[in-house]
Amino acid sequence: MDMILIPAVNMAPILPEILLSVLAMILLLINVFSPGGQKSSLAYISFLGIIAAGVLVAIGWGVHIESFSGSVVLDNFATFFKMTFLVAAGLAVLISDSYMEREGCNQGELYPLILFTVVGMMLMASGTDLMTIFLGLEVMSVSLYVLAGFNRANKKSNEAGLKYFLLGAFSTGFLLYGMALIYGATGTTRLYKIAAIVGQMTVPSSNIMLVAGMLLMMTGFAFKIAAAPFHMWTPDVYEGAPTPMTAFMSAGPKAAGFAALLRLFLVALPTLQVEWSQVLWVLAVLTMTVGNITALRQDNIKRILAYSSIAHAGYALVGFAAGNGTGTAGILFYMLSYAFMNIGAFAIIILVSKKGETNGNVSDFAGLGFKHPLLALAMTLFLFSLAGVPPAAGFIGKFYLFSGAIQKGYIWLAVIGVLNSAASVYYYLRIMVYMYFKESTEEFEWVKVTAPVALALVIAAAGTLIPGIVPSVILEYAQMAVKLM
Repeated sequence: MDMILIPAVNMAPILPEILLSVLAMILLLINVFSPGGQKSSLAYISFLGIIAAGVLVAIGWGVHIESFSGSVVLDNFATFFKMTFLVAAGLAVLISDSYMEREGCNQGELYPLILFTVVGMMLMASGTDLMTIFLGLEVMSVSLYVLAGFNRANKKSNEAGLKYFLLGAFSTGFLLYGMALIYGATGTTRLYKIAAIVGQMTVPSSNIMLVAGMLLMMTGFAFKIAAAPFHMWTPDVYEGAPTPMTAFMSAGPKAAGFAALLRLFLVALPTLQVEWSQVLWVLAVLTMTVGNITALRQDNIKRILAYSSIAHAGYALVGFAAGNGTGTAGILFYMLSYAFMNIGAFAIIILVSKKGETNGNVSDFAGLGFKHPLLALAMTLFLFSLAGVPPAAGFIGKFYLFSGAIQKGYIWLAVIGVLNSAASVYYYLRIMVYMYFKESTEEFEWVKVTAPVALALVIAAAGTLIPGIVPSVILEYAQMAVKLM
């Protein structure tokens, strides 16, 4: 009888994913047997698990290992993005427990869902096969649909979950159809093989199936990163979802979308860069402009940051349109910096908001600078960084994104980006004006900074300020990650 030989599989590229998956399943069992209402331990265990996964990810720096027949790769690019996802998840876990307890929806399933979301994002970053990327996207998306509608007693949360699910499923159809067309045009789903086959074509842009597949994939991912005109779901979902989950969704999945986009277009379709750069040029301008102009008219602070998130996707698309080393490294730097500053801003919103989030308008921040000066100072730092004011990390990120566009010859794209960034200063400053120049009608007696939230704010503030003062701390790693893709 012939022996069936099972090929050896190197599990190193997915060790962090395995750890988080096993931990998530253990947390589900702990949740079943833990006393009712005692869910804080799950948050602490999740945070420790995220730190352990971060150690495993950091060990992989400088290593290049392909596994599962070339479907998954461990390289610096994947390692950098995986660390970004863990930062976003760790901060989200720290700010979740007290909020969920206050809102009466602190079910233990929250933390396993966050971990499963991170697993999906990691697969997207390390996938070198269309099917692996799609698998990671679905693992991430299904978990996010539940997280958006996690507060079942809140109608807005239910609406957020339903809208996110319907539009997310719709965008997945575009993405999968695009992948099918790419497979039809090349006969493979492996990114490097796609690049080799497309490179052998005399005029790749004349292959209608290939170009249509590229455009459909771009459309599918445009939904995921909230790029205009595919951004319609963002403000309603961000407003209705529990605020810690809004913070997480605004940073982690957006970074995962860019990780997959960069891997797909820079590795598999560099031959078509002239074509996709032109499309991204238009998307970047539209996304920045729509996000910032619409944010100017908002009063609800979560909707302001939702439209701000759309604008920031536009800034990152500027670097993507450039498609060079400076712009791509700028995207990596910006996604990590954005996780710190945006989740930090949402942490302050959680502290200032009352049960049921009945005070979610900008005017409800009136007098915060006098009642809680440290919280107002932290919020000011995060808002300055979002606006791109030095010495915060947001300024350095935008500088490299726009520099990449200038190096590519897209002068007008960089100019439009700078003008949009200047316009955004208005709605960020508006929040600061209320904090420092408007009289308070509240004593903010409900504001209680727990130890986990304080730790999250310290980490977020350090992650926002240090890379802005010493950008080489992060930028060198981002540049190394891009060079070895």
